[in-house]
Amino acid sequence: MDPQRLVHMANQIGAFFQAEPDRALAMEGIAGHLKRFWEPRMRAQLLAWLDEHRGEGLTELVHEAVRANATSSRLDAALRRQPD
Repeated sequence: MDPQRLVHMANQIGAFFQAEPDRALAMEGIAGHLKRFWEPRMRAQLLAWLDEHRGEGLTELVHEAVRANATSSRLDAALRRQPD
């Protein structure tokens, strides 16, 4: 999918959660929506866009939510790969 389209879609999700007065809940809502409704490859493309373009085009709230979720997701993945 076109990365610009993903950025646009992520910003639409962010616009919905922008009304939430608790920023942490808004960020959780954005991250939760992306986890539940976006295919893994869509999330991967958005993360790649974030890394390559420093989140260009993403709203501040979406940028923060995706960045925080990416850090958490990458840590979780690394922990799952470690042998016991």
